[in-house]
Amino acid sequence: MNDHTPAELDVTTRILHLGLAICGTWAWWLGDDAHDFHRVDHSGYILHMWVGLSFAAFLLLRLGYGFFGPRSQRFSTWVPYTRARFAHVMADVRTLMRFRIPDPVTHQGLNAAIISLALLLFTFQGISGTIMSLSITPGARPEHWLRPIIELHGAGGVWIPTYLGLHVGATVVHALTRNQIWKKMVFMK
Repeated sequence: MNDHTPAELDVTTRILHLGLAICGTWAWWLGDDAHDFHRVDHSGYILHMWVGLSFAAFLLLRLGYGFFGPRSQRFSTWVPYTRARFAHVMADVRTLMRFRIPDPVTHQGLNAAIISLALLLFTFQGISGTIMSLSITPGARPEHWLRPIIELHGAGGVWIPTYLGLHVGATVVHALTRNQIWKKMVFMK
């Protein structure tokens, strides 16, 4: 695949996207209830932990698919780390600065940059959440070394809704301009 051919979204990619979207949004939604881990009744933490671990499992599958899956879905074919791919990102930014909408091409330009950043942040959330699930004893105060991880993991309460707003907002804007990408993702058309 060259830098100008859009990636085809296969069924596996769509299922992984759906799993990440559902489990990730649900885990974020439950995040405020997860601060009860040191209390006797820590049901909010337990639910958040299990949904978060489900998210981490989907993320691990997506990362594996990004390294070992079909060529069109591999990170090496679309993450904007080459000069040409980064130029495409900047071209999309310049288009937005002219109050125009870039063509929605899956895994290219600004789309690829935002997905790459999101996957990095999701990976941090998944790793930190897994560390906490293995290290926190419900009903007891966490060990001192774990507190910075808990605080950084809690920052997801800010960046996750920001990312969701950006992602859903871009989907809505594209739908309003008759680029029905969401139908491709949801209905596999």
